[in-house]
Amino acid sequence: MNKTSDRLHARVPLLACTGTRAGRLLLCLALGTVAGPAALAQQGDSFCGNPFVNGFGPHDYRVEQGQNRKIVEDYHFTPRVESLISGVSASLGSDIDYTLRAFPNHHRALVSMMNLGARTKRAVPPGAQYSVECYFKRAVQFRPDDTIARMIYAKFLASSGRKPDAHRQLDFALQGAKDNAFTNYNAGLIYFEMGEFDKALAQAHRAQSLGFDRQGGLKQQLQTAGKWTEAPAQAPSEAASASASAPPASAATGASAP
Repeated sequence: MNKTSDRLHARVPLLACTGTRAGRLLLCLALGTVAGPAALAQQGDSFCGNPFVNGFGPHDYRVEQGQNRKIVEDYHFTPRVESLISGVSASLGSDIDYTLRAFPNHHRALVSMMNLGARTKRAVPPGAQYSVECYFKRAVQFRPDDTIARMIYAKFLASSGRKPDAHRQLDFALQGAKDNAFTNYNAGLIYFEMGEFDKALAQAHRAQSLGFDRQGGLKQQLQTAGKWTEAPAQAPSEAASASASAPPASAATGASAP
């Protein structure tokens, strides 16, 4: 963005829940928290910069819903930027970078930066200050309990063929999300992408037991691969327990606001 406005500011798609357009979030994940995570020291990797220091913010994307977020999204992360059509204040990479410095865990901007890296086939997309992976590292360092950021990071790692690293992020996200049906479902989609069909099936069954009845995409993929089986029948007491732990209907809107 220009100096004046800076002063003003100081591939198989997963379930979409934000209502954005071509650049919509690839993951529909309900917000989970990790019980008592140890706070990371507020210092950055010298190569990836310090996510806790910025001229504007930084702000937690999950919490800041007011004017600060509106300004950044109106001037930098517009629908055209999110869809990777064109930049608004400068280049696409520059606008997404600005967004991710102001909101290091901005879920949709993380997806857009990941997609820009894939499209340009560059670790550091044109206009960006850091590599695509740096933005993920900054996000999870900034807010270690953000399970959505970790799931998107896992998607990036899985797409890069880095299964052990993807597993670490998935394990952390599932530990934090616990009985959240959306997160369990989306973990299944990532396991499927990695070719780990048994784990994908287990997550599909887990999401189903938690009351998630929109199994279409994952179930169909498993069926096409010849890996789908119905979940074993639950005893009445187990079914009642699963029903009681299912998320309320309001969770279906997704935790990440558009």
